[in-house]
Amino acid sequence: MTEVSGLALPAYYLYYQSPVKIVETPDGGARVWRVSIDTGGWQEKNDLFSEIVFDVGGEVFRRMPEEFVQEVERFRAHHLEGEGPIFALYETVQAVRDLAKAENRHLTPMEQAIIRGIRRRTFVMFEEQLQAAGDPGADPEIARAK
Repeated sequence: MTEVSGLALPAYYLYYQSPVKIVETPDGGARVWRVSIDTGGWQEKNDLFSEIVFDVGGEVFRRMPEEFVQEVERFRAHHLEGEGPIFALYETVQAVRDLAKAENRHLTPMEQAIIRGIRRRTFVMFEEQLQAAGDPGADPEIARAK
């Protein structure tokens, strides 16, 4: 973890319901990455730095790494469509959530744990695919850090 102008990096946020991370650059600066609603990949959005860092509150919420991973996967599953193992797992999560809703109940602790585990797994899978495709913002290690 590094500090840039008093900000410990990396830092994770939910910005107007969109996951954003701020990471250190090799020269000691900061880079802002926002999840793309179209691809699920990372878009560099450095112009958001001040608004996020100095306006926390309202529609900007700080997240711990585990919460961030969950937010990213919730966002991707909601906005993206596709085929393959990642999307099959997104459908599994939705099926668990739909069952609880149909039964008019909250998710059980076991169901919550299953969903968290699946999302951690899909995050790593998605990020590894992004890395292989050359996305400079991809970082599967966020989900592996404890």
